[in-house]
Amino acid sequence: MPNFICATCGTSFPEASIPPARCPICEDERQYVPEGGQRWTTPGDLARGHSNGWRQLEPNLFELRTHPAFAIGQRAFLIRTTRGNVLWDCIALLDDATRALVGTLGGLAAIAISHPHYYTTMQDWAAAFDAPVYLHARDREWVMRPDTRLRFWHEEEHGIGEGLTLLRLGGHFPGGTVLHWRDGAGGGAVMAGDILQVAPGRKSVSFQWSYPNWMPLAGASVTRIAARLERWEFGRVYGAFGHNILEDGRAAVLRSAARYGELLRQDQP
Repeated sequence: MPNFICATCGTSFPEASIPPARCPICEDERQYVPEGGQRWTTPGDLARGHSNGWRQLEPNLFELRTHPAFAIGQRAFLIRTTRGNVLWDCIALLDDATRALVGTLGGLAAIAISHPHYYTTMQDWAAAFDAPVYLHARDREWVMRPDTRLRFWHEEEHGIGEGLTLLRLGGHFPGGTVLHWRDGAGGGAVMAGDILQVAPGRKSVSFQWSYPNWMPLAGASVTRIAARLERWEFGRVYGAFGHNILEDGRAAVLRSAARYGELLRQDQP
């Protein structure tokens, strides 16, 4: 029996003979059910119509994206370190070519994911490369397919490798996490998912409770997120959808948070 995959958010469900009746992640107000109703696919069907493209963004950093775009359309990243490779965020398609390429690069020592919208087929990636998956415990309820390789952490910060630290920022989800990469080019990098949404102009970020439904995040949450990040040094911010801030990333995040707060306090005529 296959593991059915939600075609709208990419989440993988336990093996079954028929698709699930519903996708709780899509029914949550931070996601959506399409007008035509929930749709499903399987790993085999997904692989027959899609493939993963790779791009090197800087030394030791690779981007993975599925073509044509599937579900939410986010990208994942492979970060190389002297103590093993780390996959940041996840995409639903794990085909033979991807298995071979990741294997050639040295496999995976760990997987870490920013929030439930990107859990996708994390269980298959973990099994293929015998790697633990680090998820914040506050989002545990959104795991649709339990697995023994899932590692739930509870702290505000959690190291997962050489110069790699998970930071719980909350906001979009209670366990919303970014990854601080100390050795990234430009004085370090933050892998942001869409806990921080890098804007198309690549000089600012935004903060939302629900991106598809255009629901804002509370100003107090944004202030807290900015205060958490102010303690960390980083020059670059890599977002989920192809936009990157390559210079003065920390200043851009703090400036964006301040402006967000100003706008929430203003009465626009």
